[in-house]
Amino acid sequence: MALKSTIFKAELSITDMDRDYYATHQLTIAQHPSETDERMMIRLVAFALYASESLQFTKGLSAEDEPDLWQKNLRDEVELWIDLGQPDEKRLRKAASRGQQAVIVSYGGGTADVWWKKTQDKLGRFDNLTVINLIPSEVEALGKAVERTMQIQCTIQQGQLWFSIGEHSIEVNPVYWLKPI
Repeated sequence: MALKSTIFKAELSITDMDRDYYATHQLTIAQHPSETDERMMIRLVAFALYASESLQFTKGLSAEDEPDLWQKNLRDEVELWIDLGQPDEKRLRKAASRGQQAVIVSYGGGTADVWWKKTQDKLGRFDNLTVINLIPSEVEALGKAVERTMQIQCTIQQGQLWFSIGEHSIEVNPVYWLKPI
């Protein structure tokens, strides 16, 4: 018998002063049996960074042809494709061609650094691709704050994110390895 996803509920209140976006989202997050708490929280970080009324979690690890998050328009066209990890070049091409904007949120410390050094020269042709790296200690702190039901306040200012989750206060400083011009 296959293992089932674990369901988490989060009320995410976002104050994004960089984009003048202020909203509260009621999120249901399905954590794949092979997904760590840290990876699930990285999906929440990505959601907070690019939040909109139409941004949504996908089947993620359960579907190879979908990103972790996406935003589609009313014609079912992908406006924003967000993947996590260190995708191969084929996956990067797919992300950049399927979405008007593509974002890779990399994590994993040394493995992410090795991936970036190996991949960065191949990314110059993608003018709609953003690559962000998250610092391992910050990701670890997010993983320690996980609860089945969470009330999360997120403030974004000058590229920094501050999360308040229960008794945890966590600062996240994304490093932009690549930004569209």
